[in-house]
Amino acid sequence: MFEIKDLKVSIEDKEIIKGITLAIKIGEIHAVMGPNGAGKSSLAEALMGHPSLKVSGSIKLDGKELADKPANERANAGMFLAFQAPEEIEGVKVSTFIRKAVAMKDNSAQDLDKMVQVHKDLVKNSEKLGMGETFVSRELNVGFSGGEKKRLEILQMMALKPKLVILDEVDSGLDIDGIKIISQAISELNDGTRGFLVITHYPRILKYIKPNFVHILAAGKIILSGDEKLAHEIEEKGYSSYVKGQK
Repeated sequence: MFEIKDLKVSIEDKEIIKGITLAIKIGEIHAVMGPNGAGKSSLAEALMGHPSLKVSGSIKLDGKELADKPANERANAGMFLAFQAPEEIEGVKVSTFIRKAVAMKDNSAQDLDKMVQVHKDLVKNSEKLGMGETFVSRELNVGFSGGEKKRLEILQMMALKPKLVILDEVDSGLDIDGIKIISQAISELNDGTRGFLVITHYPRILKYIKPNFVHILAAGKIILSGDEKLAHEIEEKGYSSYVKGQK
């Protein structure tokens, strides 16, 4: 379903990602782990088309080449990125933002019944995420705690139901209860019709989201891949024994 080949990413002529090849089949969860500075967030931003990055290589979703496409075309093709540090947007309500996004995705802006149902689902899913009914009436990320911002990213994911979900350290800043709630929402969306790329520094979220594959990213390269056991080994040993000597 999703495939990247020889992906290289540079920022101002400094190479951050040095040639990554990875394939995610429908229904699979892949976790990318690595120490700080490994290039994890740069990988997520490059996949979603951040304009400040220079990218070479191939990025395909359902066989369609997206490496030369802007972020909005990648989103319309079915890609979704939950940001590590979401932006605050004053004057825009959560409910308005997500309804507009859903309407643009499936051309349903004029379908009043559809928009009413989207709003009902937003309220229901907001309560599932432990945020309460009034959450969707707040301004987008304005005054939100770190944990609230991460839950809003997941609320968007639940509404848009993308083909490929990229989660960039969605567990950072969350307590154990928050991780469990978000993990449950991700598990519910994992119905065998989409793929997931979970980028994380710590293995704790992988106790609740069971990955099919775990990849260690260091110095801009995937240096080792395995199953979920690899995540537990990292928790016990740390990264130093794996990344020693990588440049």
